[in-house]
Amino acid sequence: MSETSTDIRNLSHDEIKALVAELGEKPYRAKQLWEWLWKKKARAWDDMSDLPKAFRSQLAERTLLRPLVLAEEQRSEDGTVKCAFRTWDGHVVEGVLIPTEKRLTACISSQIGCSLTCSFCATGKLKRIRNLDTAEIVDQVTMIDDLALKYFEKGLTNIVYMGMGEPLLNYANTMRSAERITAQDGLAMGARRVTVSTAGIAKMIRKLADDGAKFNLALSLHAANDAKRDRIMPINEQNTLGELKDALRYYTRVARREVTFEYILLKGFNDSLADAQELVRYASDVHAKVNLIEYNAIDGGDYGRTDTADAIAFMHYLENKGIVARIRRSRGRDIDAACGQLANKNEPALKEGERPMK
Repeated sequence: MSETSTDIRNLSHDEIKALVAELGEKPYRAKQLWEWLWKKKARAWDDMSDLPKAFRSQLAERTLLRPLVLAEEQRSEDGTVKCAFRTWDGHVVEGVLIPTEKRLTACISSQIGCSLTCSFCATGKLKRIRNLDTAEIVDQVTMIDDLALKYFEKGLTNIVYMGMGEPLLNYANTMRSAERITAQDGLAMGARRVTVSTAGIAKMIRKLADDGAKFNLALSLHAANDAKRDRIMPINEQNTLGELKDALRYYTRVARREVTFEYILLKGFNDSLADAQELVRYASDVHAKVNLIEYNAIDGGDYGRTDTADAIAFMHYLENKGIVARIRRSRGRDIDAACGQLANKNEPALKEGERPMK
């Protein structure tokens, strides 16, 4: 079998049916196989106990089953769990379990590395290696769900595509993984519990609307004027705030869903009253709510965390102008919590002590 063979979980339902028929098995075996892959989350052929051994051997000859492996796990005093997952080809991606009083959220990655080079982000220091496939994205959810059950005795409530990479530059796998996460014959999570965050690619935001995406959409804004956004997010040079505004208006009109602006407060850069005024004007034009994010400083970074009092004042200014806003507290400050930090330290990760999640 060549290394180009696909993970069986990247096959569609129809492709699974065709494969089962080609191998001479009865049609009901396709349903059994599908349930093992998506409902029972099998990670090895031997897990599929009610499938004939000969059938499993045939599947292993024709396809691959290559789940992510836990390379490193860090637990914060606040309960946050940061994971470095190794892919089948030896790279590392990150996922995070974020617990709060009301939620258990998985923050997952869509690419190995990233091509966008945002200056405040540790992932920006990693070159983009490749897209994660559908199974690799879903694996992060199921494995972090296992950790939620282990540490908190309850499953995940929310999923956010806010880890390494730009989801809309891995559009097909982002859409397919979201479908698997929310499908009744998949992980069966509510679509409103899933949020995809983008740095802002106007044409792909429009495509989300045209394709009827059911999940929530968040835009990593971080500055509401082009000059500042150009400095910290090079993607803004090809997707200006004006172009993004037009795309977001189209999205909200067609999808009939609101959007959220993610706004990291960077001390002395984008946290002044003038910045707040610009953000009010921009958010008002799109009818967006705003998540203000406390910054997790990165090694060798140029930015610091806005003082808590200044962050609260910034939020109150938005609220007084009619913008729904909240501060998203920084989590895991005592570990490598910033996106990309753990992968930077583990590329390649040490293999000693690695184990597949159960």
